[in-house]
Amino acid sequence: QVQLVESGGGSVQAGGSLRLSCTHSGYTSSRHCMGWFRQAPGKQREGVAGVSTGGGGTYYADSVKGRFTISHDAAKNTVYLQMNSLKPEDTAMYYCAKARPGYACSLQPAAFGSWGQGTQVTVS
Repeated sequence: QVQLVESGGGSVQAGGSLRLSCTHSGYTSSRHCMGWFRQAPGKQREGVAGVSTGGGGTYYADSVKGRFTISHDAAKNTVYLQMNSLKPEDTAMYYCAKARPGYACSLQPAAFGSWGQGTQVTVS
């Protein structure tokens, strides 16, 4: 059973930085798509960044390009989201997710079948 556990959220002032971590377990595939999503109150869940592990590419929403960086450490089974120059509009619950087998890496929530419990990010 796939398990995803996020950490690293918190409260920060505008312009600050946070690094989110997502430790994953329960599967052996070395090539898969991992993504970070966020959902603010009253809004739909949106894709923030994705990474195709095993040497694949990275993907970003336009709203975070140049500020956020996604990376994957295979040895630690961990996906990171480095968030710099944070803005109040980045405030949301952030979720880590793994794409469904056979789905191309994207930022579409429907392509992801396993989700973590979320970690709150608040920017004031």
